[in-house]
Amino acid sequence: MAQRGFQMNQDKLCCSICLDLLKDPVTLPCGHNYCMNCIKGCWDGEDQKHTHSCPQCRQTFIPRPALGKNSMLAELVEEMKKTGLQAAPADHCYAGPGDVSCDVCTGRKLKAIKSCLQCLVSYCEQHLQPHYESSAFEKHKLVDSSKRLKENICSHHDEVMKIFCRTDQQCICYLCSMDEHRGHDTVSAAAERKEKQRELGVSQQDLQQRIKEKEKDMKVLQQEVEAINQSADKAVKDSEKIVTDLIQLIVKRSSDLKQQIRSKQDKEVSRVRELQEKLQQELNDLRRNHTELGQLSHTPDHIQFLQSYPLLSSVSEPTNTLSTDTHTLRYFDDVTVVLSEVREELQDILKERWTKISLTVTEADVLLPQPEPTTRAEFLQYSRRLTLDPNTAHTQLLLSEGNRKATLMREEQLYPDHPDRFSQKQQVLSRESLTGRCYWEVEVEETLFPSFTVAVTYKDISRTKLPESEFGCNNRSWAVLNSTEFLHNNISTSISGPLSSRVGVYLDHRAGILSFYRVSETSETMRLLHRVQTTFTEPLYAGLAVYGYGRSVKLCELK
Repeated sequence: MAQRGFQMNQDKLCCSICLDLLKDPVTLPCGHNYCMNCIKGCWDGEDQKHTHSCPQCRQTFIPRPALGKNSMLAELVEEMKKTGLQAAPADHCYAGPGDVSCDVCTGRKLKAIKSCLQCLVSYCEQHLQPHYESSAFEKHKLVDSSKRLKENICSHHDEVMKIFCRTDQQCICYLCSMDEHRGHDTVSAAAERKEKQRELGVSQQDLQQRIKEKEKDMKVLQQEVEAINQSADKAVKDSEKIVTDLIQLIVKRSSDLKQQIRSKQDKEVSRVRELQEKLQQELNDLRRNHTELGQLSHTPDHIQFLQSYPLLSSVSEPTNTLSTDTHTLRYFDDVTVVLSEVREELQDILKERWTKISLTVTEADVLLPQPEPTTRAEFLQYSRRLTLDPNTAHTQLLLSEGNRKATLMREEQLYPDHPDRFSQKQQVLSRESLTGRCYWEVEVEETLFPSFTVAVTYKDISRTKLPESEFGCNNRSWAVLNSTEFLHNNISTSISGPLSSRVGVYLDHRAGILSFYRVSETSETMRLLHRVQTTFTEPLYAGLAVYGYGRSVKLCELK
């Protein structure tokens, strides 16, 4: 009877996850029992779901319950193991498909719980006991049951592989070391494992460091996302307020204008009404006089006619007659004309400013760096069509081809005075400002000794002082001279290589990258002349200079 009781207890004291007797049993709030490691492993896989449940009844627990060892169950399990009164193993203790079976069991085999790397045999709990009790097995190494024990046997000699050949980077047995691996650099597998374990530790540390760096980057990127969202929300809110203010301002101006027009209308109508009344009175008097004179002309009494005539013939002096033939009456039409002009001006301003606003949104600063182009085709994706600003051109520079070509002339051109004009050096700036990512090319006429400067500069570069006004001779500009020299802040850097008649310029304003390239138009190849990495604080402008009368330099048309 006792034996049957313990059989029942054994069934009750098995973990429903591993189907074995409970090890370090724990009891969940729902009342079900599991091995501590089994339920931990089960819940560790659910951590991403933030909910944890009982594998049997599926009751969920939030937060994850703290697990404590159930001492009473542990004592019962240990008592059962000591008595040895268990009945035949339950079905779940027998090896099934996919399980590692005990190599010692005969007949129906039990599940192996350990494998011995020395014996190369897997044991169930019963047949494993000698490894715990006998000193003959104390140096044997036990691991969790594995089906891969045969991988430890040399396929040539059927011997256990305990040696590692560093020459061939493979595990071998002692017979291999005396045969085909004779003279090779060999060590024990344990020694190689120790070395590899050290390397593994270094690799783990490296990976851990990289993980920390990536986690830091992820945190920075998350902060960037939050900053972008906050900035965008603020921009939308501010833009809505500004546009609303503009609309309200226009509506108020419209209301004021309407009131002003109506007031003027009332005043002018009142004035005209007064004139109408006066004219009507004069018209009535004239008609009355006309009637009386008509009656007088038919009076037969000569004496009465002569006596009345002086009184009736004295007609009042006529008032000024209104004339509408000398000009077309426009009334308030001029207001519409002026308002239409204002509308057109506002449309032009909005079009220009809106392009700038849209460009600002498109070029909003981001954290992730953009890859720099490597081929001319990639550079051409960022090509900008630039024109030269006549207001900045030196008086000896003749601009032509739609203000894209500059030719140095002996005679001065008839340019009007302008504060932006270069007066000391034969230089000119682009009309367009440069932000974001831009690419353009400059070409000088084919000459044996090209003499030109390609520059990028802030707009506030000096126009009248030397040497501050010369490209590259200040901290406000960066210049390449004749494709053989780079100049910035009056510091010169030589550039090796042949002369080039075409220079490409790439600017990434946000990244602070400015690169000059020697361009071969025929072969589509590009060679870096000089690269600048800095921080640009303002929009930039393209600059050109040409030396030698009759020579020309131009901005190239790029497709």
